[in-house]
Amino acid sequence: MAYYLVRAKPRTGLLGELEGRLARGEFMSMRPFGAALSHALRNARSQNDGSAVWEEEDYCRPPLAEERAAVLDHYFEDLKVEPVNENAGWKTIDHLPRLFPASGS
Repeated sequence: MAYYLVRAKPRTGLLGELEGRLARGEFMSMRPFGAALSHALRNARSQNDGSAVWEEEDYCRPPLAEERAAVLDHYFEDLKVEPVNENAGWKTIDHLPRLFPASGS
């Protein structure tokens, strides 16, 4: 299993929709990535430049291919991934404000 620090620019006007879908657990049943994607996005952070950042585990080549096709490319653009050790990404961004403050877990 691989872990990535993901940075992406949210598409204008779609974060509210994404937050609602996360709150309803709509991605949880997506196999094999639904639970990991849901956890990652619920805990995503916001950077000063308006971009979102989170750590995500993934098994795909290229990284996040299934997640992008099913969810991420609809809500984000300019997605970039950087390999990290498990939890190293979260430690790096822990000080940043949550992208979705009400959904922190």
